[in-house]
Order: sequence, then structure tokens, then C-alpha cells
Amino acid sequence: MKKTRQEKQQDKKDFRKALQQELREHKSSFIVFYTLRALAIVILIRQIFQGNYESAFYCILALVLLYLPSWIQVRLHIELPPPLEIAVLCFIFAAEILGEVNAFYVVVPHWDTMLHTINGFLAAAVGFSLIMLLNDDERLTFDLSPFFLALVAFCFSMTIGVLWEFFEFGADFFFHTDMQKDTIINDLYTVALDPTNTNKVIAIRGIQDVAVNGESLGLGGYLDIGLIDTMKDLFVNFIGAVVFSVTGFFYAKSKGKRRTAAQGFVPSKKTADHDYLRQIQRLRKKKKQ
Repeated sequence: MKKTRQEKQQDKKDFRKALQQELREHKSSFIVFYTLRALAIVILIRQIFQGNYESAFYCILALVLLYLPSWIQVRLHIELPPPLEIAVLCFIFAAEILGEVNAFYVVVPHWDTMLHTINGFLAAAVGFSLIMLLNDDERLTFDLSPFFLALVAFCFSMTIGVLWEFFEFGADFFFHTDMQKDTIINDLYTVALDPTNTNKVIAIRGIQDVAVNGESLGLGGYLDIGLIDTMKDLFVNFIGAVVFSVTGFFYAKSKGKRRTAAQGFVPSKKTADHDYLRQIQRLRKKKKQ
């Protein structure tokens, strides 16, 4: 049965009310959210006045994404622990506002590496949580081992990492961006320079400069276009995934009783007293009756 336009509008109002209640549920994440949102708005206004409309777009994107954790909790009826919610909020701000708008990816050493490591950890937490929530569903009869849960978390995190690198490569290839940051290297090993065409590796060591069309680039070495950056990102994603998967294994093995790093990053189903959307909907139905 299709809902009327009025019913759809009422559902939207209910959702907005539940979202506001969700934002205020935990004091710690509430403070972080509004602090980051205020900073993003100030930076957005500054970028608009300076005519930096691309940076303004990143600010708007960050403002939208900051609502994502609360939106997920209301829409999917799950509870995100404050440590996970705060980590996601800070990650969004660090990636979009600090990384893109304030160019931390360029001016702060290893900023990209740090974020990819955190991403590996958080993605593993998401993969682990998805299976945990399904495994706790009363309608399902299967029981998964802690090792399988950890393995799925690890594989999910690595898959997200690979898909992101595909996205970076696609953006660089089709839109001529530089998401896969280049690396200066001084040694080169390649079979492309083998004059015998026998797959022999030719080594060029101590590269101090490279000229393009007869003009020196002045970089102090050879410019690797993205490969090293991609492999480094995947490696640190691997480290983050392993860290969570190991702690998640012990968390699942103890059935949540043993305190590990995973404990603060595993969502759970919302209880009736914290499911604000259903509370609002039930209250509205009672008033109609």
C-alpha cells in the first residue's frame, strides 16, 4: 500500500526529530559533532569569500558526511558506540577539511598514511559489526566462529581499501587529478631498457635528476607516478585491518566479556528506549487513536 504525500511528509518530520535526539544522545559525540560542524561552517564561509569554490564543495561534503553516523543509527536502528562515532566524525573532518581544504596531504608528512591506517581499522570494524549483527539475529540459525568473524572483518577492510585505490586511479586517469601522490626515487629497476629483450632487469642507480623534453624537473630523482603511494596505502590499510581483526577475534571469543580495542567499535541493535524513530512513530499513532 502506497503512502500518501502527507504521510511521507510526516515520516520525514519524524525522522528529523529522531535525528536531533540521536545527535544529543551521547554528550561526548555531541560535543565533537557540533565543534567540527562549527569549524566546517567557518571554513566554508572563508573559502566562499576567497573564491575557492572547489574547497567550498569539500566543506559542504564534510558537513553532509558529519550527519552520516547519526543517520545510520536512526535509519538502520543500530547503536554506534561513542568511540566509533567520534572516530568516524574526526576521520571525515581530517580527510575533507584538513586533508583537502587545508592541504594537509601535501604539507603534513604521512598524513595520508595515517588516515589510510585508521581507515583500515574502521573498515574492519564495520565488516566485523555487519556479521555480528546478522549473527545475533533471532531469525537466523547459523553460528559463526570468532576466527571466521575476524577473517571477514579483515577481508572486508582490504576490499574497501582496494576499491578506494581503484577510485583514486580512476580519478587520476579520467579527470587528471593527483590522488595517487607521486614519489621521488633514486633507483630504477626495469626490463624495458634491456636491449636484448630477454627479460633481463636493468638497474639505474643514483638518479639525481630527470629531464622532460630537454628541461630538468629539478626534483632530485625520478618521479614515480603513484605506484609506491598505492602500495603504501594498501600496506597501512592491511596493518589497520590486522589490528582490529586480532582484537575482534578475542572480543568475539569471549562473547563481548573480554575488554579489547574492538569493544568500543562494535555497534549493537538499538534497544526500545534508545530507538527514537520508533518511539516517535508509536507516540504519533497513539495520539491518532
